[in-house]
Amino acid sequence: MRGGDVSERMIEANGVELCTESFGEPTDPAILLVMGLGASMLWWDERFCRRLAEAGRFVIRYDHRDTGRSVAYEPGQPGYTGADLVADAAGVLAGYGVRAAHVVGVSAGGAFAQLLTLDHPDRVRSVVLISTSPATPGDRTLPPPTKAFGEFLATAEVNWSDTESVIDYLVGYSRMLAGGRRPFDETAYRELVRRDVERASNIATLQNHDVLAGDDRAHEPLSSIDIPTLVIHGTADPMFPPLHGRALAAAIPHARLLLLDGAGHGVDEADWDTIVAAIVDHTSPPAVRA
Repeated sequence: MRGGDVSERMIEANGVELCTESFGEPTDPAILLVMGLGASMLWWDERFCRRLAEAGRFVIRYDHRDTGRSVAYEPGQPGYTGADLVADAAGVLAGYGVRAAHVVGVSAGGAFAQLLTLDHPDRVRSVVLISTSPATPGDRTLPPPTKAFGEFLATAEVNWSDTESVIDYLVGYSRMLAGGRRPFDETAYRELVRRDVERASNIATLQNHDVLAGDDRAHEPLSSIDIPTLVIHGTADPMFPPLHGRALAAAIPHARLLLLDGAGHGVDEADWDTIVAAIVDHTSPPAVRA
């Protein structure tokens, strides 16, 4: 069976050490998975990664700075910007000797994937953008997060020095992101969050993503992207309501839009069959696409 080989390693990318993991055969087409802020590579579930590898893809996931086992900074003092996180993605590819990859990003990882495509078009073969919004200035009339999401952020409390408090907070945040239209498997999420917290070198450094400076460099417009683009968006996304996905698909020429009915923000296991099939089809040569 393909996809059986899994390898974790530390690599130097953009001048820092990042923890990475790969699945499958390096000779297969590469897929780089870029997670959102505040989440390590564990949020790309290993079973999800294996499915892509078994379909003939070389899958790479990695921990952003201040997540998992990657470089960590003093809480409240991130020594980097959003632009550095975009450059980190390119550095991960270089660390694996991959000239160009299919890039799949979720949430802020989707924004990083857009900017990576604009900054390094020769490094990106195609792009899949999940639960995200246009990363360059454009339509300012897009709706804000839902009222419930805003109230959660305004009222939730967490003690970053208390492991159980952090776990409770992150589980509650995950529940909110799920959108409320589907059953929420708290047991599964609590197990994932606990593994993430226990694996991190210092979970308190997640706070740095809340104060992280953005990427305010000048970029070409999204309309300049001329590679195959797939936008995937849940109809119950509380952070970026569905109009964000529609606007993103409209901004990139020939982008395809896949709406997931009832899905919230992120990659829900209930949608794995649909998402994996869509990614495999999207990253296949045109002659063999479904």
